[in-house]
Parts: sequence; C-alpha cells; structure tokens
Amino acid sequence: MSTIDPNSSQAAIFAKLGISQTSDTQKAKKDTLGQSDFLKLMTTQLQNQDPFAPMDNGDFIAQMAQFSTVTGIQEINNSITRLVEEFDQARIATASNLLGHSVLVPGSTGKPNEEGEIHGVLDLPEPTLSTQIRYVDADTGEELYFDDLGPQPKGLVGFSWTSVPQEFLDQDKRVTIEAMFDTGSGLEQLSPSIYSKVVSASVGNGSDKQVLLNVEDYGELDVTSAVNFR
Repeated sequence: MSTIDPNSSQAAIFAKLGISQTSDTQKAKKDTLGQSDFLKLMTTQLQNQDPFAPMDNGDFIAQMAQFSTVTGIQEINNSITRLVEEFDQARIATASNLLGHSVLVPGSTGKPNEEGEIHGVLDLPEPTLSTQIRYVDADTGEELYFDDLGPQPKGLVGFSWTSVPQEFLDQDKRVTIEAMFDTGSGLEQLSPSIYSKVVSASVGNGSDKQVLLNVEDYGELDVTSAVNFR
C-alpha cells in the first residue's frame, strides 16, 4: 500500500495556491497582507471556485473595496506619522531660531539686554489717568529710574528704559519693575510682563516631545507660550 508524504502533499497545496514556503524568520519579517498577496489570493479563489455555484460579482467587489479601504487607512496613518515628525522638527528649528532673542514673559524681574535696554508690556484693565513705572535695584531696593507714561488707553501698553547707566550694566545686576496706574480712585499696582533673553532650547520628556525654552531668570518655558519676542 502506498503512503502519502504529508510534507510533499502540503508543498503541492502551497504550490497550487501560489504560496511559497518560507522560514520562521522570513515570516516574521512579513506580517501584513500586501496588494500582490491579495490579488494572488483572489486569483486562486477564482481558479478553485465551484463552477456550478460561482461567487457573486458583488462578493468580489466587496472584498476589493474592503482591501482598498484598509490600504487607504494605512497610507493615511503613514502620512500622519510623517507629518508629526516634520512638525516636531519644525518646532525644534523654531525654538533654535529664538536663541539670543528675548521673549515676553509675565514677571517683574529682569536684566538689560545686549543693547543695555529693558523692555516690557502692561495690560491695563481700563483707561488710566496716570501710568507709572519704577525701576528698582533687585538686590538693594534702590530706585534707579522713574517713568511717568501719563494717561493710557485700555489694553496693552509698552514701556522701556533705554538709558541704563553703564556702571549698572557692568555689574550685571537684576532690575525689579514696579508698575502702578490710576483710574481716578488712587494708585493701584499692576503686574507687568518683560522681555527676557532665551539662553537655550530643549525637547522635554514624554510622548508629546514638548519643546522648552530656557529663559534667563525664569527657567524653562513652553515654546507655545512665547507669543511675542524681539
């Protein structure tokens, strides 16, 4: 009695289906069904269907539509991944371009820039009759300069001290800025925002890869909060 070699029989079936036998390592490398594999399986399906009960054309169209949908979704996912990578690179490049510049941060302490000037912004809640800025030595509390901006409209108002004494610049000291305004009921204090120098940029930890700016006197700052710079 003759015997059937299961290995040769299996190989014959694979050959009929047009599927080549590969090693486990090769199989591990290809764990997805490609377009050529799908067309090969469909051709084999057509060749081996029951001639008395052939598959309906609608079934083939549905299979092709399903495969096209899956392929399209995969291509979209790949495109989104590439866009995210390019966006991350653009964010890092943007942050690098800010090195040496100054960004506007909420705060009252800073140093003169390379031109020996201090710049900042007030956000006035309503029109004022008087608006005053005092520049004070952050270490000693001594008043260095007083600036009366006069009446100002509601909203953002810029201020600056462009004549910082050279001896103060040589000592590389910090300046505290005190802002006050009067709307008719006496002087009130207001927290300013000042321009501070960006000394470095880095990418934070985590899946979002947050880009951080290291701002002088204020530490790390999310680059997305740097809405104004000079």
